[in-house]
Amino acid sequence: MWPIALCIGTFVIIRIIHWGYSWRNPKCNGKLPPGSMGLPLLGETLQFFAPNTSSDIPPFIKERMERYGPIFRTNLVGRPVVVSTDPDLNYFIFQQEGQLFQSWYPDTFTKIFGRQNVGSLHGFMYKYLKNMVLNLFGPESLKKMLPEVEHATCRNLDRWSCQDTVELKEATARMIFDLTAKKLISYEQDKSSENLRENFVAFIQGLISFPLDIPGTAYHKCLQGRKKAMSMLKNMLKERRAMPRKKQSDFFDYVIEELKKEGTILTEAIALDLMFVLLFASFETTSLAITLATKFLSDHPLVLKKLTEEHEAILEKREIVDSELTWKEYKSMTFTFQFINETVRLANIVPGIFRKALREIQFKGYTIPAGWAIMVCPPAVHLNPAKYEDPLAFNPWRWEGVESSGASKHFMAFGGGMRFCVGTDFTKMQMAVFLHCLVTKYRWQTVRGGDIVRTPGLQFPNGFHVQILGKN
Repeated sequence: MWPIALCIGTFVIIRIIHWGYSWRNPKCNGKLPPGSMGLPLLGETLQFFAPNTSSDIPPFIKERMERYGPIFRTNLVGRPVVVSTDPDLNYFIFQQEGQLFQSWYPDTFTKIFGRQNVGSLHGFMYKYLKNMVLNLFGPESLKKMLPEVEHATCRNLDRWSCQDTVELKEATARMIFDLTAKKLISYEQDKSSENLRENFVAFIQGLISFPLDIPGTAYHKCLQGRKKAMSMLKNMLKERRAMPRKKQSDFFDYVIEELKKEGTILTEAIALDLMFVLLFASFETTSLAITLATKFLSDHPLVLKKLTEEHEAILEKREIVDSELTWKEYKSMTFTFQFINETVRLANIVPGIFRKALREIQFKGYTIPAGWAIMVCPPAVHLNPAKYEDPLAFNPWRWEGVESSGASKHFMAFGGGMRFCVGTDFTKMQMAVFLHCLVTKYRWQTVRGGDIVRTPGLQFPNGFHVQILGKN
């Protein structure tokens, strides 16, 4: 009996050792990038998800860059991943979208955003949805939207001036969500029996957390927030389809017309996932950027002076000072766009962009096996001292004479390649209009600076309170 038990035990131990060795040393036809695969099953997931308060490159990335170089391997949530902080490889990945690489995100992310969300779709379906979104956020639509954005901004600033202080991240998120939800689905909180935004708040709080789906965990709360938000959106779509409008007035109307077309490739599930992602992306990322922009203004008086001069010059050129902001005036804000670029460069609101290798790739002597994930790391590019002198310093003047309307090897705050964010111009417009209204019409002061807590997915300027002192 004992010899049999001993043999079984020995066999089990050998299998475990072999499994552990195979985990740490994946098979490859060439030379894998250096790195560690971490613990079996867990990989280096726990280290990756650890929050930090640094404005520098995330410690997880920086430590491995110093140890292994700009291209290294790891394992996250059970998946082998090549992390790229190399500008050349990043550019190659974006340029070869659909040929050698395709968009990919971990199962935990697709579960959160939906299996058929726009980030997980490819080829013709992705292009089709992109064109749908451009119908809402394209240049002609933004020109019409400009007065609405200005009115909403001034209305909210006026209301905040009557309060002792405002927590700016929360206040701007509410302002942008109200505006976007109205444009997308004609949703107005005051006229609704359910609070759609509350479900998004629950969703966001657990968005970047360890993927453990049991009651009480942040991840579970995130999934519940998504479930409730999706239920509300589905009911709204059902009601709208039952009582269609004669004239298109929001994005829901456009979606309904597309669903009616004979032979349409759009499904209700894809439409709802798209709506969910648009609502989330439009208000969460932009409110983060506006909060950080205001913080940078508070911390840098010379920048504030230069920005104010530019916007006051716009008013001085008008025949009627109190007239609405025009598209020509908006496009003339040269220093403002430099300021926005520098803000999003340091903000690194999207610190990781994921792709998957469709076949084996050879690059700079390394082999990336087919099926492996690749994570492009924008913070490592944006904070590279070889490209940006004193990279952690806030310096909008570094963008003088630099063409930066799109993505490049050294600037990818809004993604790159064919998946360059279609909402980029909408975000920039909202930021520029907010800054215009703030510096020309109001005085403010920082009451509490707040803390910057970064995670692998987003950074949260917690507790940044300002006091709007009144109109100039």
